[in-house]
Amino acid sequence: MNFLCNFVIYQSLNTIIIFMKEQVLQAMREAGKPVSAGEITKVLNADRKEVDKAFAELKKSGAIVSPVRCKWTPAE
Repeated sequence: MNFLCNFVIYQSLNTIIIFMKEQVLQAMREAGKPVSAGEITKVLNADRKEVDKAFAELKKSGAIVSPVRCKWTPAE
């Protein structure tokens, strides 16, 4: 039973991160300029920790790049 509960919780968290990553990328595209995590947090009215997790995943996968210090944009 514990394994099943842990699996469901893990899947739910993974789904939230995937959704947030998509939201962050969409907000970046709409901004049309390099943006910070703080700016994305305000635009999405989201929790900063969730946005930071999405940024970390996006950086790791190469989906976003930093053309200016502390600002990010979708990779082309």
